[in-house]
This record gives sequence, structure tokens and C-alpha cells, in this order.
Amino acid sequence: MTDKTTNYAHVRGLSRGLAILKALNQMQSGHASTQQLSQVVGLHRTTVRRLLETLMSEGLVRRSDSDDTYRLTIKVRELSEGFTDDEWISSIAAPLMGELMQRIVWPSDLTTSDGSEMIIRETTHRYSPLSFHRAMVGRRLPMLLTSAGRAYFANINDSEQENILNLLRSGSAGEAQAALANDTVYIKNLVRSVRDAGFAWNRSDWSDQQKISAIAVPIIHRARVLGCLNVVYLTKAMSKKEAEVKFILPLQDISSKIEALLEEQQLLIESKNNS
Repeated sequence: MTDKTTNYAHVRGLSRGLAILKALNQMQSGHASTQQLSQVVGLHRTTVRRLLETLMSEGLVRRSDSDDTYRLTIKVRELSEGFTDDEWISSIAAPLMGELMQRIVWPSDLTTSDGSEMIIRETTHRYSPLSFHRAMVGRRLPMLLTSAGRAYFANINDSEQENILNLLRSGSAGEAQAALANDTVYIKNLVRSVRDAGFAWNRSDWSDQQKISAIAVPIIHRARVLGCLNVVYLTKAMSKKEAEVKFILPLQDISSKIEALLEEQQLLIESKNNS
């Protein structure tokens, strides 16, 4: 089979593999059996199983030993890494982070997920007179020990959470996080408390930054957590209650403005595509 616009043959195996990824991505439960995928994509179960084995070898899909179902891994996010992140961070988030700094003075960071860590993509540290760090862009933050990581983790779906926990349990991010990832009570309480409050705390919990506290909120666009916005301050500078009064409403306000502009941008793109 050849495309009408090219002399190159259509790669059927690639199309089928992409169909499997799309089907898994659309499963409400976040996972599916070989039989379910076979019905969705219209391929024989043997073919589906062979495609799944290939996707597992590439690290994009994993199989659950408990119920023999398949789900996407966090590595799938790499397929879209950088596709729109730079644009919305620079054109939408960065100016509003400047507005946030004018209101609260203390520095803030915008982080996105990178495997089992968060990575700082934008910051106002270089502008804030209260900053104690300057070179922050590109710095990696532990998922379960920082406010940004906790805000992100608590707001993603169960399947994505499990992917991250599996990475952390392997010990690749250190013994402290491996222990937390294996503590089901801690994880359950973390998710519940962050979702109930609408924000996440780190009050000197990270051993690398014991003098530092931070509060973070998620940035969510069409049910997807794009990243998190935090405020960083010296723990001794104010009590937890004082920090809550000073920072949370401005953080939530700026996060909401970012989300609203993202939606406007998306609607504009959809309008142009449909015209």
C-alpha cells in the first residue's frame, strides 16, 4: 500500500502500534486486556499481543502481573516532550509569574514532570530581591519530598501515579523516596490532603533544602496536569499560617489565569483548524 502523495510504502506495523497506544490512552480505567484492545483496534489477539510485546520492549507499555492487563508507562510522555511546553511556558506562564512576584515578592518556580522528578522550566529567582538561589532553570526536584512534586503527583490519575511509584520503588531516586513510595498509607493521605486543600506543602521536608519551605498548586488544562507553580520562602521568615494567608490565594489566582489563557489558546487553534 502506498500513500497518494508519496512513493513510500505505508508501514502497517507502525500504524497498528500507534493504534494500540491510542486505545490504551483512551481507556477510562487506564489499562486494558489483550481481548479489550483487540476489540477496540479491530486486530486479532495474537497480533495485539505481538505489538504489546514490542511496545513493552521500548518501555512504552507495561503488563500487570496481577490481572494480565496492559497500561502506558510514564515514558509515553517523552513522545510529546517539548512539543508545546516551551511555547505556553514562555508566552503565557512567564509574564504571569512576573505578576505573581510583584504581589508576593518571594520567588516562584514553574515545574513540569520528568519521569519520577519535577524539573524547573521557568523561575523568578533571578528577579526576586528575596531569592537565595539564582541558577534554577533545569534543576530537578524529588517528586514526594517537594511541594511541586506533591501537587503534581496528587492530581494525576491513578495509572500515572502507579507508574511514578514503580520508578520510585526501584530505588533509582534514593532510599527516602523508595520508602515513601512503598508506604501505601502515606501515599493515600498525601493524595487526599492535597486534593482537599487544593495545594501542597513542603515545610523543610527535603533534606537538601532544610531551611526552605514552599507551597505549590497544579496547572491543569483539559484534565491534564501540565505542571505546577510554587512559591519558595525561608521557613524561619514566617509561620505556616502566615505563609498560607500570604501565598495561597495569589498562587491560585495566577494558576487560574494561566489555565484560562491556555483554554483561549486551544479554542483559537481549534477554530483555525475547523475554518
